[in-house]
Amino acid sequence: MTGEPLIVLRQASVVYHPGQPDAVEALRGIDLEVRRGEFLAVVGANGSGKSTLARLLNGLLVPTRGEVRVAGRSTADPQARWEIRRLVGMVFQNPDNQLVAPTVEEDVAFGPENLGLPRQEIARRVRTALETVGLWERRADPPHRLSGGQKQRVALAGILAMEPQCLVLDEATAMLDPAGRAEVLETVARLHRERAMTVVLITHFLEEAVRAERVVVLERGRIVASGRPRELFDRPDWLERLGLVAPPMGRLAERLRRRGWNLPPGIVTVEDFLAALGLPGPTGHVPRDRAVTP
Repeated sequence: MTGEPLIVLRQASVVYHPGQPDAVEALRGIDLEVRRGEFLAVVGANGSGKSTLARLLNGLLVPTRGEVRVAGRSTADPQARWEIRRLVGMVFQNPDNQLVAPTVEEDVAFGPENLGLPRQEIARRVRTALETVGLWERRADPPHRLSGGQKQRVALAGILAMEPQCLVLDEATAMLDPAGRAEVLETVARLHRERAMTVVLITHFLEEAVRAERVVVLERGRIVASGRPRELFDRPDWLERLGLVAPPMGRLAERLRRRGWNLPPGIVTVEDFLAALGLPGPTGHVPRDRAVTP
């Protein structure tokens, strides 16, 4: 269950190169709250402002107009920025840009060492973080020997070792193959499920965003929709106009409806589709209230 707001944006706008002929307004008047314990996805086509929004959430960018507050403190306050960046950890697209040490263990220890923590506490955090992402056995390996998905999990472990309250993943799976994407997403989903960690997933893969509790859709720097995945992703034509592709099950359900199948709305996952056909899902349970006959 989500709690009070952790991150609050009020009329936040970002203009790159303000006052210049090439000025670009990347975000326009964004009002958004990220609540403690929430799993929020932010989706949009390329150029919609997703990465700019991600960087506002922990003070890497300060809005040109409006304000962003994390745990009640403004990201425009220089004295608050270090604490804000500890509370809100960022995982970026290319894991190689976040790996800085010759071994996995040393890399994960880098952040806690910069906090000036005792050696015993650093060791505890490193082990906990690497066990959480399933890579403790690879702690002595050089990061370059790991797969893309494993590298991204090491980058994630380095953030977890700082013990943040919120994870922001800025297109963190975009450079990974399907197996690597699945590794990272399952780790993040488990952190949210088991630790009630606040997660903000920035992605253009809508099949990833179906895991979220709430989805915000950006278009040309503005929020154009907000709701649950099943409310938003079962509209392939609308998504296509925004430059997005509906999850595969949503597209399949829409095609079948056009052929006369009486399928209920809100089909965005394999489990939804099986339930709609009255077939058992992974647990073997058939929710009869969704079952239909073609």
